[in-house]
Amino acid sequence: MTPAPSRPLWRDARRLRASWHAWISNDVQPSGPAWMQWVWTLVFCAALSAGFTVLGFVMNFRVVDWFDLRLWGWWYGKNLTVCLTIGVVIQVLFAILTPRLGGRARIRQWSDWRRTLFFSGVPILGTVIGWLPGMWLAGLTSWVRLDWAQGGKVIGITSVLSLGITFVLHHWFASKNRQLKAERRATEAQLRLLQGQIEPHFLFNTLANVHSLIDYDAAKAKDMLGAFTAYLRASLGGLRRETGPLEDELALAEAYLTVLRTRMEDRLRFEVRATPEARAVMLPPMLLQPLVENAVHHGLEPKIDGGTVQVDAALRAGFLVVEVRDDGVGPGASRRAGNGIALSNLRERLMTHYGDRASLDLVAAEPGCLVTLRVPLDG
Repeated sequence: MTPAPSRPLWRDARRLRASWHAWISNDVQPSGPAWMQWVWTLVFCAALSAGFTVLGFVMNFRVVDWFDLRLWGWWYGKNLTVCLTIGVVIQVLFAILTPRLGGRARIRQWSDWRRTLFFSGVPILGTVIGWLPGMWLAGLTSWVRLDWAQGGKVIGITSVLSLGITFVLHHWFASKNRQLKAERRATEAQLRLLQGQIEPHFLFNTLANVHSLIDYDAAKAKDMLGAFTAYLRASLGGLRRETGPLEDELALAEAYLTVLRTRMEDRLRFEVRATPEARAVMLPPMLLQPLVENAVHHGLEPKIDGGTVQVDAALRAGFLVVEVRDDGVGPGASRRAGNGIALSNLRERLMTHYGDRASLDLVAAEPGCLVTLRVPLDG
């Protein structure tokens, strides 16, 4: 279980795409640090200003003026000032209105036409509000003093252009978002199918242990069979739903550890603790189980005298935080096949479901290791 190196955001193309997608659509979970949303605003305004500058030169200037770089720079600066003013107003409007309407999770439950109206209407409102201040900041006072007929015409044309651009972009990204959701459902369906195929090694070893215990320790065989039945019930129950409470994940982990403790005896000890609020949090299935399995297989089983697995879950600052700690051989010491694959798969699932608002971190715990899973409560 070696921790995956963390790359800077600007060197991670997938995270950059997710951050841009979250900014341009405003209809998905935010991705990346909050300041990236303002960076994308600057980038978009810079590109839009360049487009308006080119359009202005084509429509209003002579060909000889196109070679005047100072004139290009002067008009680009004016256009950028206006675009940035409007962009900031739009971002502020989204920041104010989104929580007042119940947050992104609530807005995503609206009908398509209602979401389109909201995500198109806010930029139009921002354009109307921000255009005059932007012109004033750009020093284009003669434009600000246009008569109402001309001013209304300019604002009307700008609003129509903004509506068209926003409408097309929102619909395009909404379709991409639906495609991502379909892919996520397919991934979760595949996971549930794999989840239903119980690991033969674990199944056969458990049944063989029950068979061998029946003759000389029937009570222990009964306990193991009961724990294995609980494991099957918890495992198969997750096949019928896309999300479930953490309580079910904890029950699956406890049943799994109970079966292994019957086999490993004093070499395995475990403790599962979670607050009532944490137990009720809904999340995709099989996020906890791979962490527990890794702790046993790669941490404790290679250690002659075994050790302890501790699972703790609580709510902290808007996140569900689950910690799986073991006092085994530690990261990098295990040589078993599949080491680290489970964590990589989990990170992919977290990115698909939550963007990069969720995290999975592994650190050395001296002895053993600590894996921390953080999931947003509004996911």
